[in-house]
Amino acid sequence: MTDYDQLPLGDLKHRIRSLSEDELQRVRDHEREHGNRTPVLQVIEARLDELGRGAEPAPGDQRNAPRVSGAAGGSSVSPEHSPDGNTPLRHGVYEQTPARGRD
Repeated sequence: MTDYDQLPLGDLKHRIRSLSEDELQRVRDHEREHGNRTPVLQVIEARLDELGRGAEPAPGDQRNAPRVSGAAGGSSVSPEHSPDGNTPLRHGVYEQTPARGRD
C-alpha cells in the first residue's frame, strides 16, 4: 500500500476497503510487527470482520492512490524559529505573585 506507514487513520480507513482478505491480513501482520498502533489494528480487524461476513472489496487499485504529502517524520520547522528559553510564559510565570485584587 502506497505510503502505508505515513497514512493518517482516516485515509487508511478508505484505502483498506479495496484490499482482499489475504492482503488485509498481510497489512495487519505488518502493523503488528512494526507500529502495533491500537487504533490502526482496530480498523483493520473491523474490516476483516466485514469481509468475513460477506462484504466485497471496493473497486480500486492501491497503485493509483495519491502519495501522502510531506516528509515522513520530523518537522520542517527549524529550532532557530523557536522562542528563547528565557521567554516568559504567555500567561505569566508559575512562581509569579498573584495580581492585585485576586487571592
